[in-house]
Amino acid sequence: MSDCLYKMRVCARKCADIIQKKSEVKVVSHIDADGITSAAIICNALDRAGVENSITFVKQLEENTINQLADENPELVIFTDLGSGMQEYIISSGLEAVISDHHRPRPNSETQIKGHINPHLFGANGSTDISGSGTTYLLANELGDNRDLAGLAIVGAIGDMQNRRNGYLINLNREILEEAVSNGVLSYEKDILLFGKQTRPVFKLLQYASDPYLPGLTGNEDACIEFLHGVGLRFGDDDRWRRWIDLELEEKQKIVSALLQHGLSSGQDACKLERLIGEVYILMNEREGTEMRDATEYSTLLNATGRYDHAEIGMAVCMGDRDKAYQKASKLLTDHRSNLVNGLNFVKYMGVTKLNNLQYFDAGSNIKETIIGIVAGMSTSVIADRNYPIVAFADAESGVKVSARGTQDLVKKGLNLSEALAVVSAEVGGAGGGHDIAAGATIPKNAKEEFIQKLDLIIGIQISKQ
Repeated sequence: MSDCLYKMRVCARKCADIIQKKSEVKVVSHIDADGITSAAIICNALDRAGVENSITFVKQLEENTINQLADENPELVIFTDLGSGMQEYIISSGLEAVISDHHRPRPNSETQIKGHINPHLFGANGSTDISGSGTTYLLANELGDNRDLAGLAIVGAIGDMQNRRNGYLINLNREILEEAVSNGVLSYEKDILLFGKQTRPVFKLLQYASDPYLPGLTGNEDACIEFLHGVGLRFGDDDRWRRWIDLELEEKQKIVSALLQHGLSSGQDACKLERLIGEVYILMNEREGTEMRDATEYSTLLNATGRYDHAEIGMAVCMGDRDKAYQKASKLLTDHRSNLVNGLNFVKYMGVTKLNNLQYFDAGSNIKETIIGIVAGMSTSVIADRNYPIVAFADAESGVKVSARGTQDLVKKGLNLSEALAVVSAEVGGAGGGHDIAAGATIPKNAKEEFIQKLDLIIGIQISKQ
């Protein structure tokens, strides 16, 4: 066990002591895959420990939300996958709280909640070392033996793209992964990283590939089918396209080799093509051929429920509902994929505006605020210039939603979108934060121009320091 993991477990024990003295708690979590799995992990642990609990999902933890919670006067609130940046507001509201989060706490904050577990407090990086669900998994295991929930922690980590930088999970995530493997919950192997291996016909994997982008194939169904015919891929016995999981190892190797040759001949960088292959994570207790079998597909299914205001459906799937909740989640996923394609087409049509140190687009009401970050991230592979971070605006009830995405190369140069968005959003009367490579904020509607100009300056300073 690493020193950091030991310290986090000691901290988790202190948080568990606070929880175990209560008869009823309120759980508040984020709406994305990491937040939904975090909620499922802690609620499972609370159920098993005999602690009454209820759950509320929020898009962003704001002062109004905290005040509303305080009005309910709960015995204890457990914040999962959020809360570290709002400690001062939580304390001033009078709420007794436990925070299980992995986002960077607000810098130079002198106000600290006692029941606060966060990797940044112990020198770890919440963007790559452990997710919100991983942090909550450590807490859950101090409430009882909940090692069977390690699979959900890994699904949350993959949903939070914690494997993106290296192509596999590292550090604290790795320790949780190995624990899951030793308990028969998970297995992992090297494989193609394209989405849909469990559920999609092979040509669909290529058609919807975005990271890496496949020139001439991504977005072009006919070209993908022709490519696979050229490789000699045969149909199944029923004359239908097979899924990736249906292929023989030799067939998989032939397709990967052909994809690498295609990419290089199209002028793509070899380092980008390397992202075709990486570690994939299989949930051993889930049925093969379903979204829940593969951690990437599972996390996407959960994201689809949260992004369309039905995080509770994703939570029900995590808690074991494979009937009605799963059917509803699958429908939301289908709609989600369609909306992402429409969103990407909107950005293609409108284009992006380049400043000195960033690029941006304003979707207004054309792209839902809860998927604007995903569309922004996808656009860096297809439309935008990967040498600049991309910032996207979308209309929201409480103002304007801002989503920013960078690349690992930009982070190495000094980019920290979490810090940049936290500082600039506060200056214009909003609030924001997140990770170095991906962050978000909410700002007033009349502050967009001031915000983007100030953000351009601060990102320029970050990158020029290197």
